[in-house]
Amino acid sequence: MNNQQEEILIKVDDLTKIFRHEEDIVAVDNISFSIAKNEIISLVGESGSGKTTVAKMLLNLLKPTSGNIYFRGDKITEFNRKERKEYWRNIQGIFQDPYASFNQFFNVEKILLDCYKLFDKKISRQEKEEQIKEALRSVKLEPEEILGKYPFEMSGGQRQRIMIARALIIEPEILIADEPTSMIDACSRANILDVLLKIQEKQDIAIMFITHDMGLSYYSSDKICIMEKGKIVERGSVHQVVENPEHPYTKKLLGDVPVLKEEWI
Repeated sequence: MNNQQEEILIKVDDLTKIFRHEEDIVAVDNISFSIAKNEIISLVGESGSGKTTVAKMLLNLLKPTSGNIYFRGDKITEFNRKERKEYWRNIQGIFQDPYASFNQFFNVEKILLDCYKLFDKKISRQEKEEQIKEALRSVKLEPEEILGKYPFEMSGGQRQRIMIARALIIEPEILIADEPTSMIDACSRANILDVLLKIQEKQDIAIMFITHDMGLSYYSSDKICIMEKGKIVERGSVHQVVENPEHPYTKKLLGDVPVLKEEWI
């Protein structure tokens, strides 16, 4: 968690995304927020609320209809090719479907070696291999067992760990984690979240969780933004929003979180 004076990495101003079809769809409607260095923030809402569209715009994979996203004060939509490459080194995504995030014809070693294409610095093959092994051990995977495997040979939890290891190798300042635990079992979910939080603390990176899970947000975050139908309807510190919710939609999301009754314990 972030207890330091805030240094803003990402600033979002009046961001809107409209998909033009026979009938226009407003996926994101005039939202603003910021992500500070070493901060964990959750963007919480149900499916269709616009969360993933926000994630894609933050990663500069989707252009906004209006509004701006700034990285350290610079508009990301105005970056040239070299600046985009550097931005993508500083901001990495961990996606909901780990299987679709990999080239199925590449084994783990090839997938992770390709990360170095984002670096301008030259290091030897041996140095790259050592860094890859260290990253895999950081996410509790044994290099000797995993490097030769292909995505289809691994479990969902293992593929998510590979995605985290890939981000570690690149050494970003920000991770955008889009439902990183929704497609894996409960035991793997807790382990993946624990790995992310330990890495965040060790490397001083910021994380934005894109999630429908208020429980995950409460456990992991400094701040929460509640998103409904493309709008941010409530925001604040995790304790402020969870313990004293004001918006009816926030109360609904909290009402969906399971609670243990005393007689069950």
